[in-house]
Amino acid sequence: MEDTTPSADERPLVLLGQPLFPEFAAALAGRFRFVLVADADAATLAQGRALLIGLNPVTDDHLAALPALGLVAGISVGVNHVDLAACRRRGIAVTNAGAAFAVDTADYGVGLVVAVLRRLAAAEAHVRAGRWAADGDYPLTTKVSGKRVGIVGLGNIGSRIARRLAAFGCAVSYNSRSPKPSAPYEFVPAVRDLAAGSDVLVLSCALTEETRHVVNGEVMEALGKDGVLVNVGRGGLVDEPELVRCLQEGVIGGAGLDVFESEPDVPPELFSMDNVVLSAHRAVATPESIRGTIELVAANLDAFFAGKPLLSPVEL
Repeated sequence: MEDTTPSADERPLVLLGQPLFPEFAAALAGRFRFVLVADADAATLAQGRALLIGLNPVTDDHLAALPALGLVAGISVGVNHVDLAACRRRGIAVTNAGAAFAVDTADYGVGLVVAVLRRLAAAEAHVRAGRWAADGDYPLTTKVSGKRVGIVGLGNIGSRIARRLAAFGCAVSYNSRSPKPSAPYEFVPAVRDLAAGSDVLVLSCALTEETRHVVNGEVMEALGKDGVLVNVGRGGLVDEPELVRCLQEGVIGGAGLDVFESEPDVPPELFSMDNVVLSAHRAVATPESIRGTIELVAANLDAFFAGKPLLSPVEL
């Protein structure tokens, strides 16, 4: 059978902001010609129309060095590391991972809610340390079903978390930039008020200048001494020093954290807290979600080079 794979020179050129993850390289190398920006000569930079990025910052200066650029293709849901205003000004489209990570992140978010309320990590440590036999049963913990859950950000991820927790019999309400007419949940315009009416506050919104530190000391005071904070959005959504203080002083009852403000650095005060469940930004990552992201990135690149509508454009 004749080999119809395009030669390297025939493949569309895609510049890379950082080296490709091995899974992406294996799946996409035959369809596109990848060149790292750091290794590219002036001619290659001048003709590059698409830039594939990870989580490294993309600034106006980076964009200025790529005069033909028409697309910044992201592999994450969040694009707070991209200068969107500069992209808009330069007429450059931006895509993200869309809903590719939404299912797995929603599952994980619910898992964190259960893990914190039922103290799963601490109860497991109790057994592993031999304390069940030595000290007796682990103390009782509170139920999940029926809790009042406030969700900040009712997008692809937040809406799925809402549906899952509604199946637990939880009373769901939410905050977002505007009400969602199709959502069957109560819209609460202020995050503080959402926290005041919730037993669990889940963060699943994008990080922007408006949402940075949207959960501060005042919001945690409103959440209260039995309240639980779960964050599967971005670390910068939470004022971390205030979070540490509120946990130390019993202002809130616990936290489930998959993201942090200065990853991979985690406030060390959290390590010894039995009412805190920590995770290394893993909510999004499963083999299935990575495959879905690869397919979406490839489809966005194909659409861009064919002059067709992008599948997961970011509003600029």
